[in-house]
Amino acid sequence: MDRLVYVAMSGAKETLRAQTANNHNLANASTTGFRADLSAFQSQAVEGAGLPTRVYATDSSVGWDSSSGQLQQTGRDLDVAINGQGWITVQGADGREAYTRAGDLRVDVNGALVTASGRAVLGDGGPISVPPHSSISVARDGSVSIVPLGQGATTVATVGRIKLVNPPAAGLDRGQDGLFRMHDGTDAPGEAAVQLVAGALETSNVSIAETMTQMVELARRFDLQVKALRTAEEDAAAATRLLQAG
Repeated sequence: MDRLVYVAMSGAKETLRAQTANNHNLANASTTGFRADLSAFQSQAVEGAGLPTRVYATDSSVGWDSSSGQLQQTGRDLDVAINGQGWITVQGADGREAYTRAGDLRVDVNGALVTASGRAVLGDGGPISVPPHSSISVARDGSVSIVPLGQGATTVATVGRIKLVNPPAAGLDRGQDGLFRMHDGTDAPGEAAVQLVAGALETSNVSIAETMTQMVELARRFDLQVKALRTAEEDAAAATRLLQAG
């Protein structure tokens, strides 16, 4: 009896954990450049003397989905999307390099080129600063050019080039801030082959249909585990009544 209770209890607990990860993906279905979390169930044997027959279920993260989202045209000068594989380099809260696929950029009040979340965009020589300008554009190679304020349209100045990288997906870890970093703590080298698409943003790679289907499946699985617990409770009560009658 205790084996049934243990399996059902651990299964229900881990199903709720899986539902949490699934709901997190669903909540970010409209987040620019978001990469879906991946999780999987597996069975684990309980270790210890006298417990070789006990097995419980676990749900754990197995990484993130590295597939690309769809490109959505916006026409905005500072909206950029990675064309294929690669990452935009930004400065994390700890001052170190971090990487993102979210290309909804802007110039803040201090003239710094930043992401929508306020992270400074890094160039080959550090954060990119943008002087006062009448127009701004980003080239395929990440070069940021402006027409200085008060100058004619033919006067174009390049103020920096966004550092674009393309490290192996297996070498990246996602942090709590949603940014990616090298697993070994190093900075990824720049990659000239990575190109941007100006006036576009990459959507989240979360499939709403698949995520909703997974939500229903996990809800049914949780109900099954709860029913197993109720069955164990009813069987225990019936056994107690038989013993009392005897």
